[in-house]
Amino acid sequence: MTLNDTPDDRLMPEPDPRFVDDAARLAILESFQPDALEEDPELAAIVQFAARLCNVPIAQVSLVEETRQHFLAGEGLDVTSTPRRSSFCKHAMKTPGLMEVRDATKDERFADNDLVTGKPHIRFYGGQPLISDEGAPLGALCVIDTEPRPEGLSDLQREGMAVLAQAVMRRLNARRESLAATRAIAEREGRLKRMIDGVPQIAWSADANGNFDYFNSRWQERIGTEPPTNAEAWRSYIHAEDQEEAFSGWHEAFEQGEQYSTEFRMKQSDGSWRWMLALAVPVTDADDHTMRWFGTITDIDEVQKALHERDMLARELSHRIKNIFAVVIGLASLKVKRTPEHEPFARELTEVMRALSRAHEFVRPESGVVQQSLTGLLTALFQPYAFSEDEPRVSITGSDAEISQKAATPLALVFHELATNSAKYGALSTDDGHVTLVVEDRGDTLALTWTEIGGPKVSASGKEGFGTRLLEMSVSGQLGGSIDRQYHEDGLVAALTVSKKAISQ
Repeated sequence: MTLNDTPDDRLMPEPDPRFVDDAARLAILESFQPDALEEDPELAAIVQFAARLCNVPIAQVSLVEETRQHFLAGEGLDVTSTPRRSSFCKHAMKTPGLMEVRDATKDERFADNDLVTGKPHIRFYGGQPLISDEGAPLGALCVIDTEPRPEGLSDLQREGMAVLAQAVMRRLNARRESLAATRAIAEREGRLKRMIDGVPQIAWSADANGNFDYFNSRWQERIGTEPPTNAEAWRSYIHAEDQEEAFSGWHEAFEQGEQYSTEFRMKQSDGSWRWMLALAVPVTDADDHTMRWFGTITDIDEVQKALHERDMLARELSHRIKNIFAVVIGLASLKVKRTPEHEPFARELTEVMRALSRAHEFVRPESGVVQQSLTGLLTALFQPYAFSEDEPRVSITGSDAEISQKAATPLALVFHELATNSAKYGALSTDDGHVTLVVEDRGDTLALTWTEIGGPKVSASGKEGFGTRLLEMSVSGQLGGSIDRQYHEDGLVAALTVSKKAISQ
């Protein structure tokens, strides 16, 4: 046996002394999970070329395991392994460079070897060690001849063996990197699955065609059946009264590639029905084509019950408040009969109470239907002043806006005051007089211009009565705005500015 080192041997790392312990070396070998590379076409091409390069009948990629040497790819042998005790490669893998045995019958280590005395009757062996990046010897790329070779391999052949051994290690390393990537992906998927299974909602995904391919564990926990595979399969889980809205909304969102949101009652594993909030979003590619859908189903049954109870309470309060208005109006009417001198005050109080009652009915009617339109509120307030049912005396034009229940009362007080003053002294006090109210949206504010037309000439009294203070307090204090009144030849022009935020919250 001779060992000939050339500069090309440095293409492969040398064995690290740390791996004298075979257990540590075998752990590194196992990290490649090399069994999957049996009959690998790339390794097969390498050994075939090695056999032709060195002009030998046998070439193998051999990995030395605990009890055997495993041939991942080979040329010239009809076996995939041999016992480790007869392995040449277990010696080659610990050699710094190419190991050559030029005549095995004359080498005391191998003369009695079963592979020498019996098939395949090894005489010449050349093994280039396969060393991992950590320095762990794994095995060897070997070439074998049944005839001795006193001259050994040529320099070109030795260099070729080193290059081919590098190619073998690149293939093995690619295998290990692929395994590491697969493990990393599996770990991430495992974490993601645990996270998705941990959320309280039912979570799902569907492909671009609307086929559902994933549900988290909440489906089984809550519904107790196999998950649906398409949209129509959901029908048996959704309450019959909610199906039309749920399915029409989904089909529209699916066709348009838009977000989907709806509420419906869904059958649970115990047979009960619970209100659910369904949300779905499309995920698109760079060309804005829908690739997948992701969605959640959230139990909102307790919220729905709370809202229902709140609405019941609100309707009860609404009924009681209307009764209070009726009682106050009734008391005022009774009292004025005993003290006629208070009739003007009682009449004005009654009108205010009726205006507030109309405002209350508008924002919280007993039917439970909440209206939130500024124009709607004003139309209801001015209805008593109309020429006829189809001919209002206060015409409202321009923008509209949402109003809150909180804002309804001060708005009702302000415009009731303007209307009653106009009915006493202004345009609404004459048969032909009328008022225009123009609403203009100015971004954060609304400008409301009250213009009286066709009434008697009016002028400022110079006195600030309760009505004036009420206007100022309501507009500046509760509506976040201001009021400016101008007395023209044709009548009063009142310019109000109110905060959109104040009237909507």
